[in-house]
Order: sequence, then C-alpha cells, then structure tokens
Amino acid sequence: MLDMDFIRRNPDLVKQTVRNKHENADVDLLLKLDEERRSLLFLSEQIRSRKNEVSKLVPQMKKSGEDTTALIAEMRELNDRLKEYETRLGELEPPIMDVLLSVPNITAKDVPVGDDASGNVEVKAWGARRQFAFQPKAHWDIARDLGMIDFATGTKITGTGFILYVGMGARLERSLYNFMLDLHTKKHGYKEVQPPVLVNRASMTGTGQLPKLAEDMYLCQVDDLFLIPTAEVPVTNIHRDEILDAERLPICYTAYTPCFRREAGSYGKDTRGLLRVHQFDKVELVKFVRPETSYNELESLLHDAEDVLQALGLQYRVLKLCTGDLSFAAAKCYDIEIWSPGIERWLEVSSCSNFEDFQARRAGIRFKEKGGKPQFVHTLNGSGVALARLVAVLLETFQRQDGSVEVPEALRSYMGTDTITPQA
Repeated sequence: MLDMDFIRRNPDLVKQTVRNKHENADVDLLLKLDEERRSLLFLSEQIRSRKNEVSKLVPQMKKSGEDTTALIAEMRELNDRLKEYETRLGELEPPIMDVLLSVPNITAKDVPVGDDASGNVEVKAWGARRQFAFQPKAHWDIARDLGMIDFATGTKITGTGFILYVGMGARLERSLYNFMLDLHTKKHGYKEVQPPVLVNRASMTGTGQLPKLAEDMYLCQVDDLFLIPTAEVPVTNIHRDEILDAERLPICYTAYTPCFRREAGSYGKDTRGLLRVHQFDKVELVKFVRPETSYNELESLLHDAEDVLQALGLQYRVLKLCTGDLSFAAAKCYDIEIWSPGIERWLEVSSCSNFEDFQARRAGIRFKEKGGKPQFVHTLNGSGVALARLVAVLLETFQRQDGSVEVPEALRSYMGTDTITPQA
C-alpha cells in the first residue's frame, strides 16, 4: 500500500504507474474522497476547538449571572454538526481504503517500461545447452515410462492440474526440497520455518493477494480461510503488526510448503504435464531488511536462487521484468527461467522481488532504531525454487537414450542413487 501523502504529492507518477502496470485504480476518485475527508477533519477540529471554548464560557457566565441560553443552543448545534461530520467520515473510510488497496506499487527507476513479457530484459545467463545424440522426450513421456508420475490418477482423485507422484517421482520431489532447504540454511544463512498452509484475510491482504487476486485463490468458505498460493504469505505475516528491533535486521526465512493456485486465467494456455498445475511444492525465501539495503539484498536473494540451479547443472537465464509484466505489489522483480530441452521452451521457476515498504504498510511491519521513531521495513521474497517445472526440466535435461535419467551429483545423497530407471 502506498502512503496517502505520497499519492497527494505525486498524483501523476501514481497514475502513470497504474497505466504502466495495466491496473484499474481510480486515483482521481481517491484524491477526491481524500480531499473531502481532510476537509471534514479540519472542520471537525474547528468545532471541537469551539466546543472547548464554549464549555469554559458557560460556567463562567452562570457564575456571574449572565444568560447562557445562546451558548447552550450553539453547543447543541455544534454537537449536531460534529455528529454529522463523524458519520460522513465513517462512510468515507471504506471507499477510500478500497481504492487505496487497488493502487499498485511504484516501480523502481531502472525497471524497463513495456506492455507485456516481450518487454522484459535478459540481464544474465548461465550454463550451456545440452546437446543430444537422440531426439529428447518431453517430461510427461519420461515420467510415464519411468513410473514416476501418474497424471491420470491425480486427475481421478481431485481433477485436472493435480499430480500423483509415485516411487522415484515422489522421492525426487522430496529430495529436491530437502536439498534446497539444506542449501539455504547451511550455506546462505536463512532460518527455516514451517508455516500454516491456511491463512486468514488479513494475511492475504497484507502481502497484496487480496483484493486483486481473489479469483485465483482457493477459499475455504466455512472458516473464511485461504489455501496459500506461496509461502510468501504466511512467512511475511510472521511479523505483521510488529515493531522489530533494528539490530535484528536483516531477518531471512526459508520455508517449504505446498502451494495452491486456481489459475483462473489460464484457459487456453499450455497445461500439459507439469507446466501449469494447481498444487505444487516450493521452497520460498523471505527477507525483512532496512530500506537503504533492500536493493543489495535483492541481488543477494537472486544469487541464492541461482545457486540452486547452478548446483543442479541447469541452464538458466535471468530476466528483469518490465512494468507491464511486473506484479501488482513489486517495485522490481527478476524472473529466472530454465531451458526445457524436451519441449524447447524457457520455463519460469523463480521470481525474486523487492516490494520496498508496500507490503509492510499493508501488514504494519516496522522497525525501530534505539531512540528513534518506528519506520517501515522493506520486504523481499523469491522462489528458491518452485518444483513442478524444475522436475520437468531435470527429467528432460538428464535423460539418456536408454530411457533412464541421470541424477545430478548434488541430489545423489538425497536420492540414494545416481540413476533413475524404470520401476517394477
């Protein structure tokens, strides 16, 4: 959420951001409602000041025998007007908050302007594309032939977009998130947490999923709780409505959770295999940092996510997202995409974002220097990394002509083997 005073001082910048991010926030309406609120607050303060004067005059006049009828009548009128103003102020708060929550975060100065993903800029790449002496298969064929994933039974149990991992498929999934948690805790210094996978509306609103992304969320209506779309939501809300000691910053958490997304806007997109699923595993990285360090922390966060892919020996590229592809809440974001040789496409497995103080304002997360005033922290998060597409690319990249799949060295101690072969 943006500071209302910032919006008042920078209306043109805010309106341009709304256009650049393809949002629908009515900034003019917000400013109009805010102006009425401020006028009513000013008038209310004048009335309270006059009431204080009158309340002091009345006993003095009574003591000296003067007629107080006019002042008492004025006091009644002041009370009526104040009640009227307070009622109107109460009516203004919900629409002001509704519009304010729909205003996107301002983008960082170095974010490229663009309408969609075609405006993203590649900033770095790593690894070489594997050359095959045979025609590589797509991951859905590899997983089926090796008995690792039962797509049909997953659909039978729940519906399309839900996966049943079997045997070595389940072990690979478990090995990957254990490997990543160990890497981030032992090498990168994150503290592991295991949060709830159901959260309340305050948590979803605090990180920016609500109200904008409500359609993409799974809602448990009886209890009014949401299945998390990412561990970013519960982990960021660990410190909701808190004032942190500045000496604790930066605070860095990592968490493994299943994630749930309805993908309500995915109609017509490629949903075959593991490309777009409704439930997937992910290891998340979340940081709470000082404002002056947040962009250095973003680069560090990106490095930590890249480290996963380098350890696994996967070719990837890093894109700086343009304004039209940037999320509602992010000020700046890098996407990491890995090359899928079986389907010959780049697949996103991580987004590393700096939200500056946007989430912190919504969630009330502040920090305080000794003797200083509370300030909003900057929050960052990144996938470290998402698993469904990672599994797909691992199978396709390390497939062999005989149908087996080589296990990357970094995973062998977790998998207990160096080769995945057909299971009996």
